[in-house]
Amino acid sequence: MAFSTNDLKNGMTLDLSEGLFSVVEFQHVKPGKGGAFVRTKLKNVRTGAVIDRTWRADEKIDQAIIEKREMQRLYREGSQSVFMDATSFEQLQVEDDLLGGASRFLKDGDTAVMSMYRDEIVGVELPASVELAVAETEPGLQGDRVSGARKPATLETGLVVQVPLFVNPGDRVRVDTRSAEYLTRV
Repeated sequence: MAFSTNDLKNGMTLDLSEGLFSVVEFQHVKPGKGGAFVRTKLKNVRTGAVIDRTWRADEKIDQAIIEKREMQRLYREGSQSVFMDATSFEQLQVEDDLLGGASRFLKDGDTAVMSMYRDEIVGVELPASVELAVAETEPGLQGDRVSGARKPATLETGLVVQVPLFVNPGDRVRVDTRSAEYLTRV
């Protein structure tokens, strides 16, 4: 869908020849001499690379309509995860590469919001934190309560995080999905 550069807003997604880009920042500039133009900072939706782009005012560009769909992960099959759309119940097989780091936080039954452009996943939104069980870690020793000391723990999804010494195998912990850091024992 084509629209004017005068109508740009932060968060819009553009379909450019180089790929899909989200508008991070834009500025309308009207110099004293010459025509007005729009200066933008764009972020590649797939790679995260940021570029600067300038257009003449009222130039036509294509907007990409990104659809957000709530999907539940049903199960894992090899290097793919099978998701089900929460409204249409349609199932979708997704390669873990397309999920980025999100697959480290998702277990069977978890829900994520998929950003879709046509039939392609271009982004995954997770909750701010998730609860995961500790699959293996060294057992905590009685009386070993050094303030701030940490040890590695492998969680049920395969994610390795640093946890306090008192966390044992089988415990459930809350992990921040943005930084992949331990928050608390549940």
